[in-house]
Amino acid sequence: MATTGIFLMIFLLLHLSVNLFLFLGEKPFNNAVFFMRNNFFIRIMEYVLFTGFLIHMVFGIKLHLQNKKKMEGVNYVINSCHKTTLFSSRTMIYTGILILCFLILHLMNFMIPMKYYHQHLNSDYNIVISLFKNPFYTLIYIFSFFILGIHLSHGFQSSFQSLGLSNKNRLIWIQRFGYFYFWIICFGFSIIAIWFFFSNN
Repeated sequence: MATTGIFLMIFLLLHLSVNLFLFLGEKPFNNAVFFMRNNFFIRIMEYVLFTGFLIHMVFGIKLHLQNKKKMEGVNYVINSCHKTTLFSSRTMIYTGILILCFLILHLMNFMIPMKYYHQHLNSDYNIVISLFKNPFYTLIYIFSFFILGIHLSHGFQSSFQSLGLSNKNRLIWIQRFGYFYFWIICFGFSIIAIWFFFSNN
């Protein structure tokens, strides 16, 4: 869970960096997408990313079922746990499911058209901008990154703890870096959507 989680968090930074090319205009963004699409290393990493996501999802479900089984019939432990654990920690499985639903929608609307049908449609830039002009999709997009933020607020710190990289002295810095990271990711993606929703492009 920790290893695949960190791997996926690195991917989010890469994904955001490509999306920022939208602010530079149609040609720079299309060139960035073209580079990513035709780079052999990136194409290999797509399969690694997909595998990493599956592993993360399977182990997440397994961990949830194990914890649920341990808690069965012990109501006072559950109530005590709810008082001492963070909301983001208790809802990891649910935020994970919502992220999966958004990912499926995201692939259907962005990746599949851009990767397989871009030659028959408008440019990649226009595909993205047209979706961000849709208020319903933009609302779902922003809400999904809010959910991702809840997921990351616990996942970032717990990943370092699980790998044994966190201790009493490092914990405060890991927490601060974690907050900085998920604010950058969530606001970065959301601001892009909001900007182009209200822009005249």
